[in-house]
Amino acid sequence: MTDANTILNVNKLFASVEDNNILKGIDLEIKEGEVHAIMGLNGSGKSTLSNVLAGNPMYKVDSGEVLFNNKDLLSLKPEERAGEGMFLSFQNPIELPGVMLNYFLRTSLNEVRKYRGEKEVNLREFKAMFDDKIKKLNFPSKILSRSINEGFSGGEKKRCEILQLSFLKPKLAILDEIDSGLDIDALSDVAAAINNYKEENPKASFLLITHYKRLLDYIKPDKIHVLINGKFVYEGDATLADKLESDGYAWIEDMIK
Repeated sequence: MTDANTILNVNKLFASVEDNNILKGIDLEIKEGEVHAIMGLNGSGKSTLSNVLAGNPMYKVDSGEVLFNNKDLLSLKPEERAGEGMFLSFQNPIELPGVMLNYFLRTSLNEVRKYRGEKEVNLREFKAMFDDKIKKLNFPSKILSRSINEGFSGGEKKRCEILQLSFLKPKLAILDEIDSGLDIDALSDVAAAINNYKEENPKASFLLITHYKRLLDYIKPDKIHVLINGKFVYEGDATLADKLESDGYAWIEDMIK
């Protein structure tokens, strides 16, 4: 059992993909309402960790334990993890031609509500929810009738990810490079939507994976973890992002040699 306020507890997690050892002993604890950020060089294992937590079958867990809501996360199917309250925003959202956004969102929402024993929403209720949420994301209403991500700009794809988050109301949202490909206006809109969700759901936790300080200027993390070669090697508060922006990672690599 973990602390009652702990939403995620990762203990000595080792994982691989295509027989390549990527994660080499990850320890991570996130409490309710906390925002954690992971930064590191390309290939350090950031996206691997997010995929392992979400249950991507391409990634093999070699050893370790992950508790989510005091349940064995690794024994749950991806859809069960979503039902329990885990959400992953993809680094590169895929296009789904022919799958209308309104159908996808309502189906996803009702599947999660059904898992949680909650009443499903009808079309009228869904439309009212949708109209409210797109205003906060600065989204045009016509987006509802488009195929998922088909012909979307980079900013629209990332807004669409946050739109899904706001419907599903996860307890832990893992945002894998949600800031990539965004211009300053789109980043501001996406960050504002995330902060709005945090204000409306104070117990919700976030794990932000990013290369850049600019996202953390909008969404202040409680802790920043530096991942190098599959291990967390350094952590600090929000000010660590400033040092990494100015000095890079060489000073950390020198410390751990």
